[in-house]
This record gives sequence, structure tokens and C-alpha cells, in this order.
Amino acid sequence: MIPAAFDYAAPTSLEEAISLLQQHGDEAKLLAGGHSLLPLMKLRLAVPSFVVDLGRIPDLAYIREDGNRIAIGAMTTHDALQSSQLLQQRVPLIAQAAGMVGDMQVRNRGTIGGSIAHADPASDLPAVVTALKGEIVARGPNGTRTIPAEDFFQDIWTSVLEPEEVVTEIRVPAADNALQTYEKFRQRSADWAIVGVAVDITRQNGAVSQASVVLTNVGPTPMRATGVEEALQGRPATAETIAAVAARADEGLEPSGELKASREYKLHLTRVLTRRALEAVLLR
Repeated sequence: MIPAAFDYAAPTSLEEAISLLQQHGDEAKLLAGGHSLLPLMKLRLAVPSFVVDLGRIPDLAYIREDGNRIAIGAMTTHDALQSSQLLQQRVPLIAQAAGMVGDMQVRNRGTIGGSIAHADPASDLPAVVTALKGEIVARGPNGTRTIPAEDFFQDIWTSVLEPEEVVTEIRVPAADNALQTYEKFRQRSADWAIVGVAVDITRQNGAVSQASVVLTNVGPTPMRATGVEEALQGRPATAETIAAVAARADEGLEPSGELKASREYKLHLTRVLTRRALEAVLLR
């Protein structure tokens, strides 16, 4: 459980961090909160020769309104997300899900940017940001680009980020009286999700006018439950509707079994948690 030897730098600007990534190429890894990278290094599943710590770069931790969106700095901790009154009022899905990440120590150190960049399909925030139709802002030697969350995650632990790019900000739409929730099943309170469901619903005149339902840990990336979204469109928000559409939550999924859950159990959890999430936002 001891990492291989590596060199370390703690730059004080984004430009310096990007320059270090350019110098060291694939041998470099970024350190944000450290709760994803350091365990991999201890197991020697990741063996970088150079670690670039983002912790001393100012102005990467914030939560603020930006027009009709909320901008979140990449180094904002899960605890700050959970306790933010702005998020609780305008994007409650992020505040709720952040409060379900790990334990208090993890939430005090782990960051939203690190979670997004790591692209672990069992992580909560990638599914949440995808459900919200958010955007990821990345900066590299060629400037800044904005990437829709739907296009950001490519495979397990794989995103469209270039080796020399740094995630700097996450942007999500703001809403008043948002119908949002996150349901997560795990064996212990600090565990990764065996299955999770992020829901963002818009209702008009008693019927669902827009539905975004994204699943955690049932595929190599956050998986959109398109069958549920299509079935909800224009339907009345009733218990009968919810039961019928939740039964479609596992359509097209081929989750891998794992130590804590077989493939069949994950599919069962997907249907159950989707129903619970929809009931939470539409019936309570």
C-alpha cells in the first residue's frame, strides 16, 4: 500500500499547472482532493512519475450565479456543495448528492472537479451533472473550451479531457422550485453507489413536460434512462404512471456484476430506485 516514487509540484497558477502537464505528458497526474488518485497510487493501479497538486491555485473554489446558470469552481469541496444555500435553493440535486458522497473526511477534501475529471461511473456527481444537462469548462495550452456533460464521459475512468487540460469549472442550469432528487443504494453509508438515480423533472399543468433521468454504476459512463424519459413526457404525475415508466428504467442496460451485486440485482435496483426517485419529486 505504498505508492511508487514520484516527483511533486504545487503550482500557484493555472498557467504553471498546464505548463507542468506539457512538460511531463502522460507521466503526470493532477491532484485535486486526492480521494480517487491516492488510493489508485497506493495499489499501484496508477503509477505517475509526476504529481501536480492544484490545491494552491487561488480562485478555483466558488459557487456563484452566472445569469440563469450556477458556476461552480472545480476545487469546490463536496462539503461546500452540500452546505451551499444557493445550491439548496436553485440546484438542490447537487447539494443532496454531494451530502451522500463518502464520509465527512471525504466530503471535506474531495472536490467536484476531481470527481468529474476522474470519470468513475460509480461516482455520484458525474451522473448528477449529466442529469442537469451541465457543462464542464476545461483549460489547456490552446485556451478554454466548454464541453456538455453528455459528451464528456467516454468510458470507465475516461473522458474527452486532453492530457494537458485542467477542469476549471462546472456550470449547471438554475431553477426555482426544481423537482430534483438523487436516490442511491449502497451497502454502508460511506460506500460507492451500487446503483444510483439522478432525476430532474419539469411539470406543467399537472403533467411532466421535461424529464432527465441518469443512472450511476450500471455502465461504463453515466447512463441515461431514455425509456423512462420518453414514457414520462406529457404524462400525468400519478402513482400509476410512475410505476409503469419505472419498469422501463433498465431497458438497454448491460451492467457488470460485482462483489456486492450481480447484474440481475443491479437491474432490479435500477427499477426500484427510479420509482422511488420519481415518487419523491412527483407525489410528495
